[in-house]
Amino acid sequence: MAVKKSPMERFNDTGEDVEIWWDSSPLVFDSWKWKRIMAKPTVEERDAEYELLNRYYNTSDPMGQLFHGVTTNPPLSGAVIKDDPGFWREMSIEKKRQNPDANTHEIWWMVYKEVVKRGAEKYLHVFRASNYKYGYISGQVDPRDYQNEEAMKQQALELASLASNVMVKIPGTEQGVRVIKFLTSKGIPTNCTLAYVLPQFAAVAQAVKEGLEEAKKNGVDLTFWRSVITSMTGRYEALGNFQKESEELGIELTEADIRWSSIAIFKKAINYMEENGYPSKMLICSMRSGPVVDGKTRLWHFEKLAGAPAVFTCPPKYIDQVDEFGIDIEFDSDGWKEPVPEEVLEKLNKFQYFREAYDPKGLEPPQFNTHPATIATAQQFSKATDEMENFVAESINNADTSKRRVIQV
Repeated sequence: MAVKKSPMERFNDTGEDVEIWWDSSPLVFDSWKWKRIMAKPTVEERDAEYELLNRYYNTSDPMGQLFHGVTTNPPLSGAVIKDDPGFWREMSIEKKRQNPDANTHEIWWMVYKEVVKRGAEKYLHVFRASNYKYGYISGQVDPRDYQNEEAMKQQALELASLASNVMVKIPGTEQGVRVIKFLTSKGIPTNCTLAYVLPQFAAVAQAVKEGLEEAKKNGVDLTFWRSVITSMTGRYEALGNFQKESEELGIELTEADIRWSSIAIFKKAINYMEENGYPSKMLICSMRSGPVVDGKTRLWHFEKLAGAPAVFTCPPKYIDQVDEFGIDIEFDSDGWKEPVPEEVLEKLNKFQYFREAYDPKGLEPPQFNTHPATIATAQQFSKATDEMENFVAESINNADTSKRRVIQV
């Protein structure tokens, strides 16, 4: 009997170069998996859900499983600690015992690296089976240092040393672009994050190209090298100046118009990479369901980009939405080639916020740091990192050595 594919799987089939990644730590996959399974009302439905989710992640079938890579960020890493606080509390205490002279920040960094390292181990089966093409996990530098070039370099080198499939996640700030070039010259795989607009993508792509040329010139081993550039679509839509300009211009933007804005930027970015021969692959994240069309919730971030030679990294919430709302949606493998409606582009081009984002030269590197979505996201990620560091501090300060769990470090 033919296996009925989920909407996620059907989308994955729309293009040979489509990649679906898990946008969360692999360490929380089982919790999400069993929550979905146990939500089903009957034994038969639970069995079917179990079989489905085993196709999403399966150590026995690395090339057959749906998820071919992983992205994480500080909030997602923080979710790992919340998923098993007892274990990570003991990990914090143990790290302090082994490093008595280290301060809280240093202990937090050790704990964070453990989260990344243990997550990377979960995808080594894909990494090896694909001959190092897939199976990368993105480990992010401290978002509080998003303008500190030297700090990001040092953190990146430490993260890269954890495992061969760790892809270092660097913000698309002016300083971050330079760090990405440096890491590329060393053969270290990178994922540019905190990026929303074509000028950023173009600058990073050029930096990667130059870094790669330098690496080849110096005979650097590129066996484990790869580059992806992230477009944080939902954050671009929600954290910028659309609402402010809409009020100033007296132009109302619908949910569909705003969704088209990020889709238009991403479509253009893919073409820009191909036309200029850049070696980086575009990655889309922070996707949202919607818009609602004729009373039905659509999935335009999937539908309008189906078949694209890109990475689609999906958090558990979005995967749930796709599998719920996508039941009756047929994904067109040429969806990503569909042009943006001219009337929509004409409307969007009245907004400076969009014009700057759609033009490869719309912003200069110093402006990457002051983009409203960059500032808002850096603040959110920094807060999540503060929470992790506070957890480590409290764990150490409240340590009760008489009630210790024995853990393997």
